[in-house]
Amino acid sequence: MIRSTFYLLLFVLSFNTFAQEKNIDGEHATAADIISSLETPQSPKKKNTPPIMSSSAELGFLYKTGNTNSGDIKAGLDFRFEKDSWLSLLNVDLLMKKADITDENGNSHFKKTDQKWTLTSQTNYNLDNKEKNYIYGNAWFEENEFSGFKNQASLSSGWGRHWYKSEMASLWGDIGPGYKRDLIKESETVSKRTADTWMIQLQALYIRKLGEHIELKQYLSAKQALDTDENSIYKAVSTITTKLISTLQLKFNFTLGYNSKVDIDKEKSDTQTAVTIVYSF
Repeated sequence: MIRSTFYLLLFVLSFNTFAQEKNIDGEHATAADIISSLETPQSPKKKNTPPIMSSSAELGFLYKTGNTNSGDIKAGLDFRFEKDSWLSLLNVDLLMKKADITDENGNSHFKKTDQKWTLTSQTNYNLDNKEKNYIYGNAWFEENEFSGFKNQASLSSGWGRHWYKSEMASLWGDIGPGYKRDLIKESETVSKRTADTWMIQLQALYIRKLGEHIELKQYLSAKQALDTDENSIYKAVSTITTKLISTLQLKFNFTLGYNSKVDIDKEKSDTQTAVTIVYSF
């Protein structure tokens, strides 16, 4: 009996001490307090980041006078939209050439002779919180009067990875199957036709800061036709951008394009060098 009373008294004193330790600002601990103290606290929900949209426009031109008059105009638009795990990019590029054209009466007119415009769109979806792996969808269209193709287009989807990231540099790369269509111009040696083929697309983008206001971009892409008799397309673009003011940049761009199957009177490789002013808004 004495031993039971002693154990009961010890239990009461222990409970009273626990209640006093839970006393905060004059509030006494209750059974609900004790139960809630044993529960695992809920982790805060992940907040959705607001959408981020940015865009830029570029313009450059070369005008020659003298024995012949000619002018080249280079223009482009870039759009970027980012929200949560989604990233969408859209690029529109235009190159136009004007020159003196002599008509049948011997009169000279300053008219457009050739033009090239390209539309590229890609959307990425991140597969993990670290933004390392992603799946993508890519669409590309080009109409080029300088080449032997009236237009070229492709669709692709696959997997990509952000392979390297630091304060000074980043490297992305992706690969996936796709479908390509080339509309070939009619000429003296070939007839007008449409060439369709399945392909494998590979892309890589390397960005590095060369200084506080200078940035280097190197882009490589390959559209490898699975049918060896069809045309494959390869491209390399090197860009150096220098910031002039907060919204104005000077961009130097060198592009090398290569088509594996072309008309006999056309070159397989094309190069383009441009210096443009870029305005971000």
